[in-house]
Amino acid sequence: MSETTPESSPASTPGSPAAPVVLDVWCELQCPDCHTALDDVRALREQYGDRLDIRLRHFPLEKHKHAYAAAQAAEEAFEQGQGWPYVEAVLARTEALGAGGERVLLDVAGELGLDVEEFDTALIDGRHLLIVDADVAEGKAIGVTGTPTYVIDGERLDGGKSQAGLRTRITEIADRVLGS
Repeated sequence: MSETTPESSPASTPGSPAAPVVLDVWCELQCPDCHTALDDVRALREQYGDRLDIRLRHFPLEKHKHAYAAAQAAEEAFEQGQGWPYVEAVLARTEALGAGGERVLLDVAGELGLDVEEFDTALIDGRHLLIVDADVAEGKAIGVTGTPTYVIDGERLDGGKSQAGLRTRITEIADRVLGS
């Protein structure tokens, strides 16, 4: 599982007043719908700050040839401290990723000033495979079938067909859990 947003602090003891609400975003980095969902993620991040722990969860779909490599590359970006900027930059290039494959993943890393050689090595040695595989297995276990899918306070919200109303529903749940 990926790190949280760069702005968020580590979660405190669950149940304590300072513990943020966790929003898992099941995403696939070659998915145009996930690119569209970024506006909602940004708005939620701005609205709640560190009270909402937004976690990227990987669910690469078989129909997208480079999605699995993109998930591994995202994990490397999180390791290098630029996870969300990397995710957003890759999602902005879903068509280019489909056409250019792993070269696009390395180009984005370079544009963000990340260690491109380390990215290339990570994609070759598979150091992030277990994280991606664990996310996929957990996603399947809870009924994720497409992306984006959100899970907040144990409730799954499927956004693969439409994002309409999802941010409102996430806000309602977050406000309830936070006591806002």
